Amino acid sequence: MSDVLVAEQVTKNFEGLVAVNKANIVVKENTFTMLIGPNGSGKTTLINCCTGILKPTSGRVMLGDTDITGWKPHQIYELGFVRSFQIPLPFIGLTVLDNVLGAMRNVGESPFHATNVNKWADQEEENMERALDILEKVGLDKQWDLPSASLGAAQLKMLEVAKGLSSGAKIIALDEPIGGVDTASAHEILSHVAELKKEGITFFVVEHRIDIAAPFADYVYAMDLGTIISEGPPQKVLTDPKVIEVYLGKGVEQC
Repeated sequence: MSDVLVAEQVTKNFEGLVAVNKANIVVKENTFTMLIGPNGSGKTTLINCCTGILKPTSGRVMLGDTDITGWKPHQIYELGFVRSFQIPLPFIGLTVLDNVLGAMRNVGESPFHATNVNKWADQEEENMERALDILEKVGLDKQWDLPSASLGAAQLKMLEVAKGLSSGAKIIALDEPIGGVDTASAHEILSHVAELKKEGITFFVVEHRIDIAAPFADYVYAMDLGTIISEGPPQKVLTDPKVIEVYLGKGVEQC
């Protein structure tokens, strides 16, 4: 498997506070790579450095063969790397379907082609079919015509994934995708992610509920105080004494 995302010696300082300290990660193609650690360990800051929300103080971020260090989020998005946030932010005035369509590109958006129906009508129809297919894959096909504001917490999480897929994403970073949802819905979310992985989508996931998420993960990184303290297959990391000491507690052996 090829490397989709590589962070090399990434460091992020905030006025003397080292939030991320020389972190190295590799996310392989078609994998579910999970990042765990206690609150304040630097997980979200590391993802922000990888997705352009923050510029690393030092180090390098590679997306495939492209050095994206310090790029703007929209530039990274155009290369097929998108992310979700802990709190979903849909367009609440639009339907579920329109939220997904809104993330797609259409030649009709260009002022040079907008008045030429032949330029964009066929693409609009193709986008509609593709959006409905994506909604089926994330379990929202029956809610396609509902206002996005009417969705439950788990459904809103999957709508974020659907928007990422509609943009043509190759890798999606998910920040606590099962945070705030019940156990059954959490399993449903991760099952959809597992199926999407089979179709060639790569996932880089920050998650606290590791007892639920770990069985779906291919590889795990653990952080503490901005530093990667352990990495490897889930069972290796979850039984690492350093990880148990800083975050997981004795119950980790039951995961």
